[in-house]
Formats: sequence, C-alpha cells, structure tokens
Amino acid sequence: MNYTWNWGIFQEPSPEGAGTYADMLLSGLSWTIATALASWVIAFTLGSVIGVMRTLPSRAANAVGAAYVELFRNVPLLVQMFLWYFVLPELLPAGLGTAVKQLPDAPFYTAVLCLGFFTASRVAEQVRAGIQSLPRGQRMAGTAMGFTTVQTYRYVLLPNAYRIILPPLTSEFLNNLKNTSVALTIGLLELTARARSMQEFSFQVFEAFTAATILYLLLNLVVIAGATLLERTVAVPGAR
Repeated sequence: MNYTWNWGIFQEPSPEGAGTYADMLLSGLSWTIATALASWVIAFTLGSVIGVMRTLPSRAANAVGAAYVELFRNVPLLVQMFLWYFVLPELLPAGLGTAVKQLPDAPFYTAVLCLGFFTASRVAEQVRAGIQSLPRGQRMAGTAMGFTTVQTYRYVLLPNAYRIILPPLTSEFLNNLKNTSVALTIGLLELTARARSMQEFSFQVFEAFTAATILYLLLNLVVIAGATLLERTVAVPGAR
C-alpha cells in the first residue's frame, strides 16, 4: 500500500474543534517549553545545593547528597514519572491526595516536579565535579580573607565552577528539554503527544513527526546559541 503525502494537513482544522493541526503542534511546543523551563529551575537550584553538600567537609552532608544522587539518578525516569503521578497521591492523607489528583493541569505539575528532581541529581554531579576541579588555593584564599564557608562558596568557588561546567550544563538542559516527551505517558499534551495525536487523527504519521522533529531541532539550536553567547559573556579574560 502506497503512502499518500499531504503537507497541507497542517492547515486543516484539527478534530479538537479549535484551530488547525499546526496550532495543535504549537500548543504542544508551548507546553514543552513551559515544562522544561519550570523543571530546570528546580533542577539547577536543588542540584547546586546537593552538589555543594557533596563537597563540604561534613560526612553527614556528603551522605545525604550521595543518597539523593544515587536514588534519583539510578531509577529510570519513566518509573519515577509513574511514581509521582500514580503512587504519591495514594501515599498522602486522603484529603490531600484527592486534592492533588483534582489539580488543574496535574500532569504538568507532576512532570515539572519529576523532571526537576531527576535532573537535579545529574546537575549535582556536575556542580561537584566543577568545584573539585578548582585549585585548592581558591578555597584556601577564601579562608585567608576571612570568608565563612558560605561566603567562600558564594563568592569564590561557585562562580568559577559554573563557568567550567557551563557546556555540560547546556547539554543537561537539552536532555531535560527532550525528556519532557516522557510526560506524554501521564497525559501531558506536550509536543510529542500532540504529534502522536495528529498522526492518530489524520493518519499522516510522517508529516506529524517530521514537523515535531524540526520544532525540537530549532528549539535546541536556540538553546545552544543562547548558551554559547552566555559562555562568552561570563568568560574571564585570560582564563581558559
């Protein structure tokens, strides 16, 4: 059976009764961007805290940080997504669990939390590696200037560590962006889910996923361009 190409499908009305198939895909793209950005805020903030904990001269802090990383990094993302969406509400008190289930856009909030906590474990390792790659003299210089531990990290270690790990952080953000597609399994209508819906409604599978691929590619190129510009902006003159 020959496949019939129809690139005009994007201008045809969607079966949802609002807009065209192109509008459907753009709606999915907006949910993908929102989910990626919101989860990255959690991932970067929490990952930085856990990464710092793993470099502190405290066995308790190191143990907590290591436990977090091993737990969230070694459980598949899909399993974590199901646990957050289906299991967590059942473990909460009845009233709270019911309220969580009835939240508007519950798949979005679940995906943000799941991706945020999962990606934080990976960001934490990058932050730890960045801090440990710095010369010991930098930490000692902070101490010599009378800085507290918090001030040493805030003004000396973290600014330099972030510069070093900016490229891997960019890669991690791109991974987080693409991992939003896993949220289709809990009902989030992000870009991949919209492409899937389009091919189910129209049977134009190649057109639907070609468009989704192009949108993902363009979005990733924008992120890479922005990260490259940021890397040049924060570079210390004369430093490698």
